[in-house]
Amino acid sequence: MIFSTLEHILTHISFSVVSLVITIHLITLVVDEFVELYDSSEKGMITTFFCITGLLITRWIFLRHFPLSDLYESLIFLSWAFSIIHMVPYFKKHKNYLSAITAPSTFFTQGFATSGLLTNTHQSKILVPALQSQWLMMHVSMMILGYAALLCGSLLSVAFIVIAFRKIIRIVDVDKSKNLLKNSFSFSEIQYMTERKNVLRNISFLSFRNYYMFQLIQQLDDWGSRIISIGFLFLTIGILSGAVWANEAWGSYWNWDPKETWAFITWTIFAIYFHTRTNKNLEGLNSAIVASIGFLLIWICYFGVNLLGIGLHSYGSFTLTINI
Repeated sequence: MIFSTLEHILTHISFSVVSLVITIHLITLVVDEFVELYDSSEKGMITTFFCITGLLITRWIFLRHFPLSDLYESLIFLSWAFSIIHMVPYFKKHKNYLSAITAPSTFFTQGFATSGLLTNTHQSKILVPALQSQWLMMHVSMMILGYAALLCGSLLSVAFIVIAFRKIIRIVDVDKSKNLLKNSFSFSEIQYMTERKNVLRNISFLSFRNYYMFQLIQQLDDWGSRIISIGFLFLTIGILSGAVWANEAWGSYWNWDPKETWAFITWTIFAIYFHTRTNKNLEGLNSAIVASIGFLLIWICYFGVNLLGIGLHSYGSFTLTINI
């Protein structure tokens, strides 16, 4: 009774705080002057982190196993990983570009975990024999941390693509303005000079904006590659530890289970991402497109087996609960 009450309180506090953080972010998007609101949102994410940590520890103590045995617990752990990634730039005093990604990600994962769709998985259950292993903590935690880092890095790559395409569109508009300037010379010299001043003014303004946009693109690319590197390392450790665990549980290191297959495909895509970054002709936009594809593959790998409920990794599967 005490366990369920404490879990209920921590769950609702963490979700309420992260909802408030999302609201503050939306306000700061409209009004930039409120620095105190930004600090409050950062403190709110720290509060969310401690609430989710308390929730995981509570389940760990009560259930007597690491809380990563089903979809509900993995979602809670995923939101915890997002909150950790959010706090790293904050404590390093860097400008937190990740806040626009990690806060909504924590909100949606926490919201889905506490929704009515996963009510049946909230209850404590005895672990199946295959999960009663010391490899549970090592394998699943590495995979979830890898998913979290790769998702954040991939979303930064998506932001990179959006901003890069907007920049290309503006450059095309400037070129059109230059052509208009050349064509207007035949009407009169006065009209030509007027158009020239207007175009030059627009070009200088766009150059000023493009300088800071270029800096933003470079920082997004840099942050994205760093976070994806960390996520790729976690994913590799998770796959290797899973292979050792599979050999102990099923007598084979690799069984081409649907989860294993999609994990291998995801690993391959991000290996291609790093290969594109070593080639100067392919880095930047091309590598960002590869990372964006990886973003979709991660969700297929994470939710695919859970939705289908097939294969050797179907412990975390769930059925939709719809009240009519």
